[in-house]
Amino acid sequence: MLNVIALGGNAILDKIPTDEGQREVVRNVATEIASFIKQGEQVVLCHGNGPQVGNLLIQQKMGDSEKTPMMKLDTNVAMTEGSIGYWIQQELQNELKKQGVEKSVVSVVTQVEVDKNDPSFTTPTKPIGPFYTKEEADEKVKKGEGIYAEDSGRGYRKVIASPEPKRIIEKEAIQSLIAADVITVCVGGGGVPVVSDEKGMLAGAEAVIDKDLSAQKLAEEIGAERLIVLTGVDNIYVNFNQPNQKKLETLTVSEAQQYISEGQFPAGSMLPKVESAIGFVKDRKDREVVITSIENLGNIPKGYGTKIVC
Repeated sequence: MLNVIALGGNAILDKIPTDEGQREVVRNVATEIASFIKQGEQVVLCHGNGPQVGNLLIQQKMGDSEKTPMMKLDTNVAMTEGSIGYWIQQELQNELKKQGVEKSVVSVVTQVEVDKNDPSFTTPTKPIGPFYTKEEADEKVKKGEGIYAEDSGRGYRKVIASPEPKRIIEKEAIQSLIAADVITVCVGGGGVPVVSDEKGMLAGAEAVIDKDLSAQKLAEEIGAERLIVLTGVDNIYVNFNQPNQKKLETLTVSEAQQYISEGQFPAGSMLPKVESAIGFVKDRKDREVVITSIENLGNIPKGYGTKIVC
């Protein structure tokens, strides 16, 4: 079965966001992914980059000068796509070798086309970077450092444009790698957002695409049968962190839509995951989505996690 696995950027970021701290998390993830592949599953990997691209922007701002100017956001997305893809590629290669699996791994800096008139460019919603208290966020707004919003009860983060993905530019190259049985890491951070002109020429856009929606688009375009979204919890819950919290094991599209209308899923975290799941399986009985934790990946064939079906 061809699986697209989407790994969140927050899942990679260690409490101390050092290179080695994040690589250690990726190393642990690679162990689970390699075991999953060893079961006979074919995978294409995507990953988020929200915290990493936010931290990179902070680093660049601190060193901004005439000789070392800040890079634009699309370039920062490409830089983090490259670095995280490198970590995943190397750690997965090492782990596959340990487990006796002879497969090649490659990471592809991927461009994703968006509509230059997407409404998110005037109403930013995508959280990036570290968390701040309300007081810290208010101070940054006063200093003209962007727009900040509360993110799922975890604090305040900067929000930027998050346009809808329309097309995976490198789709044919990715399909060729899949056909050659090469494990491919792509569409990292949702992919580098680009827009095209009337002649089809591409240019970068100041935005970050939600990696779950890009993973959905990728899964559709390459003909994947299963989309796996790895996050910080084993299952989706309704009434999360409330006395009447309920774990969901199987969820239909109509049930998911009802929970969305009730406001059960936070906009900055679980909502885009559920929305991408709905988009992928709606009217398609040959597809499924599983949302679960990294540790549960190897147990998905046994029915672990929350399965979303038509």
